[in-house]
Amino acid sequence: MDDQLARKFDPAGIAIAGLLLALAAVIYWDASKLQLSSTYGVGPKAMMYVVATGLLVLALGNLMMGLRGEMPARETVDPTAILRILGGQAALIAVIGFGGGFIIATALLFSITSAAFGRRTFLTDLAIGFGLGLAIYLMFDKLLTLSLPAGPLERLL
Repeated sequence: MDDQLARKFDPAGIAIAGLLLALAAVIYWDASKLQLSSTYGVGPKAMMYVVATGLLVLALGNLMMGLRGEMPARETVDPTAILRILGGQAALIAVIGFGGGFIIATALLFSITSAAFGRRTFLTDLAIGFGLGLAIYLMFDKLLTLSLPAGPLERLL
C-alpha cells in the first residue's frame, strides 16, 4: 500500500513544473519590458509570448502528471552521449568564433549530436545538417532580415 501512495506523488515532476513555470514567467516579464515597435503588425515580442505560453502549458502538464504519479520512468544517463553533445556545442562555438559561419557550424553540430544519439552515418548527417543550416540561414537572413554569423558560404549567398 505504501508503494502505491509513493507512486501517486512525483517530486521530480513537480520540481520540473516549477522550473518551467518560473522560466515562462521570466520570459513573459522580459517580453513585457521590451520597447519594440513593429512595422508589419506582429513584432519580435510575439514570439516571446508564444514561447512563454508553450512553457506554461508544459509546466501545467508536468504538474498534473507529477501530482498523479504518471511521470515516465527515468532513463539511465549515458555520459558518453552527453560529452559528445557538449563537444558538438564546443565545435559550434569554435567554428563560429573562427569565422566558419553558421551553416558549417550547424552542420557539424547536427552530425555530432546525431552520433551522440547512436547514428553512425556521419557524412549523411553532415549533409542533412548542411541542408537544415542552409534553410535556417536563408529564412533568418532573407525572410526575417536577421543576421546570423557569416562565414565563407554565407558570403556567397
